[in-house]
Amino acid sequence: MEMKAVPILVWVGGVIMAAACCCPILLSEAAADEGQSSKSSFEDNFDIMWSEDHFKTSEDGQIWYLSLDNETGCGFQTKQRYRFGWFSMKLKLVGGDSAGVVTAYYMCSENGAGPERDEVDIEFLGNRSGEPYLIQTNVYKNGTGGREMRHMLWFDPTEDFHSYSFLWNDLQLLFFVDRVPIRVYKNNGKANNFFPNEKPMYLFSSIWNADDWATRGGLEKTDWKRSPFVSSYKDFSVDGCQWEDPYPPCVSTTTQHWWDQYEAWHLSDSQKADFAWVLRNLVVYDYCKDTQRYPHIPDECSLSPWD
Repeated sequence: MEMKAVPILVWVGGVIMAAACCCPILLSEAAADEGQSSKSSFEDNFDIMWSEDHFKTSEDGQIWYLSLDNETGCGFQTKQRYRFGWFSMKLKLVGGDSAGVVTAYYMCSENGAGPERDEVDIEFLGNRSGEPYLIQTNVYKNGTGGREMRHMLWFDPTEDFHSYSFLWNDLQLLFFVDRVPIRVYKNNGKANNFFPNEKPMYLFSSIWNADDWATRGGLEKTDWKRSPFVSSYKDFSVDGCQWEDPYPPCVSTTTQHWWDQYEAWHLSDSQKADFAWVLRNLVVYDYCKDTQRYPHIPDECSLSPWD
């Protein structure tokens, strides 16, 4: 197992400080072969959802930029829907004072926030200069969410591109940062109201103002003098079951694909080591442990991520 020193952000006397920690940074076996993934131009995979004038690309078209100012943000979505697979994108987040700014990277079964939607979220919550970004994840089934977790990151996501990925099959939903699993969300193998496994989803990303809640519960407001705020994207890759009405053959034969075979149904030993390190060092909030908000533990919280 390769060990690599990385900075850990810790609270000391109310101040966030960096400390060195030796932890495993491993290539997740489930994502090792990106040779099967499709990597192509923005136009091949995505449509702009709104404010096309706030979208730009590099000269070669391989890096995409979304900007937010005091008039509007911007967002894009895949042309295709998918049900199960591996989905990955490299992002570089807004640098400097980004309080109130949210960069969202998510999957959703609808173009809008419909009352019956399934959704899988990664949201990057901006902060004042010198303080770390928080990454918030959430899962919706039939319009019901409230399943938030928040993590610190072990690097500065504004300095360089890092990969953020979903591995989704009928048994589990994994959230990865640079191939390290930060969240494991299990299915129980029965009909339930918590695991999104029935509806195909688009993949989206957007940048928008959320200073009513994103930073310190809305106490820190967006400083528009620093706009435009720009998030950057590259290297989208997908290896999944593309939806075709009324029902694509790959959904009923998914065990032919690596992302829905035994190795992708459970954490590997190396992934378990990574995930245990994340739980010890980076979790800021876990709804499963919020007994004031949920006096009765939600059903999915009793499912072991280690199985």
